[in-house]
Amino acid sequence: MPHYRRFSDASVSEKILDTMFLITIGLGYLFALAHTFFSHEGRDGQPGLSVEDVKIAYYGEHQQTRLGAALNGAMAGNLDNDEQKQVIVDWIEDGTDKARFEVDVAPILNSNCIACHSAESGMGLPALTSYEEVKKLTHADTGASVQSLVRVSHIHLFGIAFILFFVGRIFILCEMPVLTKRITVAVPFLAILIDILSWYITKAIPGFAFVVVIAGGLMGISLTIQILVSLYQMWLYKPKVEPIEM
Repeated sequence: MPHYRRFSDASVSEKILDTMFLITIGLGYLFALAHTFFSHEGRDGQPGLSVEDVKIAYYGEHQQTRLGAALNGAMAGNLDNDEQKQVIVDWIEDGTDKARFEVDVAPILNSNCIACHSAESGMGLPALTSYEEVKKLTHADTGASVQSLVRVSHIHLFGIAFILFFVGRIFILCEMPVLTKRITVAVPFLAILIDILSWYITKAIPGFAFVVVIAGGLMGISLTIQILVSLYQMWLYKPKVEPIEM
C-alpha cells in the first residue's frame, strides 16, 4: 500500500517549526477578532457586537450621518468623554456651521482623531483635518464605500489565502478519515469567499448581514479546529501500529 506522509514521519525540528507557526497564526487571529470587535461594536447604540452592527458597517444607517454613526461606534472610544461627542453631534444637527466648526469641533478632532484620520497617516481612513473634509461625512451614512471594500477585499484574499494554505498543509499530516480531512481544509476557503462576497451583497441588501457573521464564524471555527488538531496529533497522538502477520 502507498505510504502518505504523517506527523509520525516529521522530525522534532519540523514539529517545532510547525508548532511556532500555528501558535503565531492563532494569536494573530485572536487579535484580528479583537480588531473586528472594536471596529464594529456599538454602532447600533448597544454594547457588544451584533448582526445589526455588521449591517450598519456595510449598509449604513441612512437616517444618520457617517460621522454620527462613527461617533456611536468605532470612534466613540477615541474621544475623552461623552461631552465631546455631544458637541460634534449638536454641530451636525444644527447645520454644520463653519465658524462653529473651527471653534468647537476642530480642537476635538485635532487632539483625538487626526493621528489616524489624515492623509499622512497612510491608514486610508477618511481625513478629518479640514472643514471641507469633515463636511463630506455629515451626509447620510451609506456604510462602507465600494472603493474601501475593494481595498480590504484584496488584502484579505491575498493574506488569508496564504495563511489557510500553510495551516492546511500542516493539517493534512494528521491521521483521520480522508473525506473529513478534505472537507476541513476546503471549508475555510469557501467561508472567506462567501464572507467577502456577502460584504457587497449586504451593502445592497442589509438583511444579508447574518451571512457575513455566519461565514466569518465558520472560517474561524474551521481554522481553530485545524490548529488544535494539528498540535494535538503533532505531540500527543500515538498512531496505531498494525500488527505484522507472520
